[in-house]
Amino acid sequence: MKSEHNTRKNVVSFIPSGEFYYKKAVQALNRDQEGKAHKYLKRAVELSPDDSLILLQYAILELEAGQLDHALDLLKKANEIDPNEPEILLFLAEASAQAGFTDDAKYYAEEYLRLDEMGEYAEEAIDIIEFATSMEESGFSLQPVEREVAYLQEKARKYMETGELDEAITILEEIIADHPDVWPAYNNLSLAYFYKGDAEQARALLYQVLKGNYGNLFALCNLTVMAYYEKDDSEVEELKSLLVKLCPYSFEQRYKLGATLALIGCYKEAYHWLHSMKVQGFQGDSGFYFWLSHASYFTGHEEEARETWDELIAIDPEKKGFEPWLINNALEDEEAIENNRNFIIEKLESGYSSERLLGLFLLGKSPYQQEIVGHPSIINVDEYTTIEKLFLAYALDQDFLGDGERIKVFLKAIEVAELLYKEFMPLKLHDTFIFQMWLVLFERAWEKEYLFKNPKALAAATEYMYKSSRTKDITKKEIAKYYGISSQTLTKYVNELIQYLPLFDQ
Repeated sequence: MKSEHNTRKNVVSFIPSGEFYYKKAVQALNRDQEGKAHKYLKRAVELSPDDSLILLQYAILELEAGQLDHALDLLKKANEIDPNEPEILLFLAEASAQAGFTDDAKYYAEEYLRLDEMGEYAEEAIDIIEFATSMEESGFSLQPVEREVAYLQEKARKYMETGELDEAITILEEIIADHPDVWPAYNNLSLAYFYKGDAEQARALLYQVLKGNYGNLFALCNLTVMAYYEKDDSEVEELKSLLVKLCPYSFEQRYKLGATLALIGCYKEAYHWLHSMKVQGFQGDSGFYFWLSHASYFTGHEEEARETWDELIAIDPEKKGFEPWLINNALEDEEAIENNRNFIIEKLESGYSSERLLGLFLLGKSPYQQEIVGHPSIINVDEYTTIEKLFLAYALDQDFLGDGERIKVFLKAIEVAELLYKEFMPLKLHDTFIFQMWLVLFERAWEKEYLFKNPKALAAATEYMYKSSRTKDITKKEIAKYYGISSQTLTKYVNELIQYLPLFDQ
């Protein structure tokens, strides 16, 4: 029998390299497992950032996935590392042509032919050169300055998508400084500031756009969205009267207008623009299908709404649960607090933690969940306490809570709130007071590491304490019977909870 010492001497530690993950990616591609291949190649690039072959393969996969700007970045880096690799040049030519950079496309295609005139992709290179030449003759070729601005704007957009707002702001401000009449840069910079919570600066930029480019559709739409999120109903109405009169031609403008109109509830007009795009063969991102489905449903085109929703779920499964017909059902009771967007936002923005917890709990029941979560400043996770982050995760039905003991305790406490909600739903304003009471008790008990062992008894105790403080007609017997526990058990948990009332503080 070998000793442990000898066995360990023969063990060679294995540290995966970029080459290892690259080979795994190739195997995955051979098995048509593109998702796995993408994951492996991303890891391969992280481990071997200077391997031009790995960068090239990752770029090809990104091109196929429609991530054109990222593919261009990868290909340019690969070209810097290995400027005489024909295959990199060919794909750079193709990606540049797709991006509209016809001068670049022509240059890279010509470089490919110079290095490998009879190469595997010679015909493709010739086609790209002919295409670029025809675009130049037609006057559609972007000038060098235009190419650079377009590239920088796309880079800023990617930063905004990943939440790197300061980086996006820096790029956009540089564009504006060098090219003060590039209005899309102002619009995007405005959104970046709005996402950072600086609504005043965001609006100032949009007014600057409208001053220099009166009637700019994107500026008007962005102002409308900001007014809607800030609950400025009079401004929304004023802007809406302008938006419904606009008649955009391009898909980009129709999409922006249609999505904005759908957000503020102008479904008839939104459906007109979004449906017209679909009829003309437009294939958009998840946002397009989301708003088209809602506009279709709320204008009576239910079959189209459901078909469009199926298309959305195929590309973005996380949207499940936000179907317009589910929202419509939820909105039927207009007095329900779950449907009161302003009430929930007011609680989420409260200076009292127990009220914020109520807002977060109601967020999980509200048809306005996605809209509220999408607002740049209502929910600031960075400033949330641990318990607020847990409530938010629960409201959003996230599954990363784990199996720790404190998580189990938290879920028992949440079960109390769910039992109370089951009894009082849909909630009226006066019903929220019992939840406010429970959340005060919960917060203080949580700090003392109370275990919340019996959620049913705790819900009964909370209801008894709440109702008995308001009427003398309530008895422990009837509350205990409703919750299926004994009066003795109810008394036990009332005595346990009562110590966490603020009036018992020393």
